[in-house]
Amino acid sequence: MYPEPDTRVFHLGKVAEIMEGAHRPGHFNGVAQIVSKLFFVVQPSRAYFGRKDFQQIAVIRAMVKELGLGVEIVPCPIVREVDGLAMSSRNQRLSPEERKAAPLIHAALVDAHEAEPDLEAMKLCVQQRLSKEPLLRVEYFEIVDEETLAPLTRFVEGRKAVGCIAVYCGAVRLIDNETYNN
Repeated sequence: MYPEPDTRVFHLGKVAEIMEGAHRPGHFNGVAQIVSKLFFVVQPSRAYFGRKDFQQIAVIRAMVKELGLGVEIVPCPIVREVDGLAMSSRNQRLSPEERKAAPLIHAALVDAHEAEPDLEAMKLCVQQRLSKEPLLRVEYFEIVDEETLAPLTRFVEGRKAVGCIAVYCGAVRLIDNETYNN
């Protein structure tokens, strides 16, 4: 895939600049480089991506639009362990104690929506709950519009909000998200 360095720079817009993009500069340009190469080779009409990487789906859609590719990007549900932890190869790097703490991430996302009436209260609830577990350190938690990924301060009628989170569990960085209907 890389007989020579790929120096292409993609203009992916705001969807690549917030959350993961802000904490991992250049990451999404690299994603766009490799996924576009794969699409050029395979020439798919559809490509399926897991919603665990929610922001990456938006980035790939932006890349498809920028390149004028006729690929439909299809999001697939997050696959979870029995205890709610989003499945990831990174989970294998968790110690037994960290593995016990990690499901609190998803539980906090779900419980906050059930307990709090507005987005700002939900954000505070998630932060407070996770800060009580010493093995967990929240890198970011944003609630964004499902389509535009614009950060939200309130629910918008007819639009879904998505709570997106990155948490260090010990030295392992885990991401997750939850869709909220208002």
